[in-house]
Amino acid sequence: MTGPILALRKALLAHLGADVALLAAMGGTLRLHEEPPRGDAPVYAHFGDARADDWSGEGHDGCEQELSIIVRARPGSAALALAAADRMAELIHDASPPLEGHRLVNLRVRACEIARDERSGFARATLRVRAVTERL
Repeated sequence: MTGPILALRKALLAHLGADVALLAAMGGTLRLHEEPPRGDAPVYAHFGDARADDWSGEGHDGCEQELSIIVRARPGSAALALAAADRMAELIHDASPPLEGHRLVNLRVRACEIARDERSGFARATLRVRAVTERL
C-alpha cells in the first residue's frame, strides 16, 4: 500500500506531466524532482516539505496533507519561475487525479510565494498545496 504523501506525489507527477504548456515553460519536459537535482540548470521544480495529519472519522481513514512544490529559475529569471508555478497552480487547484490506494477528497493551492535564494541568486517560487485524502 502506498502512503498518502507518496500517492499524491505520484499523481501530481502524472497530472502535471500531461500538460503541454507546463512542459514548454520548463524547457520541454516536466522537471519536477523528489529533491533538488545536483547540477541541473533551472527552470526546474522539486517537492519541498510535506506533512500528513490524521483526518479520520467514523467509517473512513483519511488524512489532511500540506505540501510544497518549489520552482527555481536562473538569476534574473523570476518571471520564468513564476510562470511555471502559476501554470502548476492552475493545473493543481481543484484537480482530481487518481491516487494509488487513496481517494482524493479535496486539492487546493493555498498560496504562491516568490523569493530570491540569497546564496545562489536563483528565483524561487513556492506553491503551498493542501489535500484531503481517504485510504481505499
